[in-house]
Amino acid sequence: MACFDVFNGDADGILALHQLRLAEPLDAVLVTGVKRDIALLRRVEAGAGDHVTVLDVALEKNLADLVRLLDAGASVRYFDHHFPGAIPTHPALETTINTSADVCTSVLVDGHLNGRYRSWAIAAAFGDNILDTAQRMAAALGLSASQIDVLRDVGTCINYNGYGNELEDLFIAPDALYRTLQPYADPFAFAAEEPVFRRLADGYRDDMAQAAAVAPGAVNDHTALYVFPDTDWSRRVSGVYGNALAEQHAQRAHALLTLLPEGGYRVSVRAPLAVKSGADELCRRFPGGGGRKSAAGINHLPAAELDRFVAAFQAQFRR
Repeated sequence: MACFDVFNGDADGILALHQLRLAEPLDAVLVTGVKRDIALLRRVEAGAGDHVTVLDVALEKNLADLVRLLDAGASVRYFDHHFPGAIPTHPALETTINTSADVCTSVLVDGHLNGRYRSWAIAAAFGDNILDTAQRMAAALGLSASQIDVLRDVGTCINYNGYGNELEDLFIAPDALYRTLQPYADPFAFAAEEPVFRRLADGYRDDMAQAAAVAPGAVNDHTALYVFPDTDWSRRVSGVYGNALAEQHAQRAHALLTLLPEGGYRVSVRAPLAVKSGADELCRRFPGGGGRKSAAGINHLPAAELDRFVAAFQAQFRR
């Protein structure tokens, strides 16, 4: 019997898996990639007697391969919070899927584990910019302000590491980052003792400073749009900078467009935190687009589609 852990390379995917394997240790083949690499089930070859766990990977984008694995006799357990499309019914498929804007995959795993490693789920919620949920969970644990700040930093830095066009853009590959986390049941010990965390924290501060120097190309009361150059720092920082802007301007939607070397743009969209919806609806109108209600993206927006995107973005969030 072979086991596979398939997970998104951002904070939510990594920390969902970390919680699960702290509670249910298992030597599994790791399948992951940069945050935007979501067609992960195509890389899994599993059959009768094999088990696949999937975390924070949109079912809609992996439906054909999910059906392939089920038909081959594999069992699949699926945790996610993205738009799933039609969920197949199969006796070997177990799903925990909730698209509410107030949950992330790590929060779903936290519920599955009855809060056993809740501090990690709080860090993931901060990383996924689900701030109200993170604060509410932290308050229920009785955490101090300084402890909450540590969990925010851990989640933000792990999430930041997942952004990039290729693995070479990242400070550390997501599977290696997960393995770095494995010895730590306590996120506070990870933050205090782990050199990899210090490396991520330093890189995050440097990249955010460069992003802050970029002025918006179009801004009004409802929306702001930024265009970043094709650099390693801009590929790393786009998601977390979008989260930071959303927190600073809760009534405004933000779109961050990063130039691609082959032309066109990679797009990250953040809905206003006051609304927490509309980002996925907007991005699914464009090929390669998807995500969740509060945060979504487009893998490749052709330059010829830029004006149409800007008009659609401003119209989506003018309501």
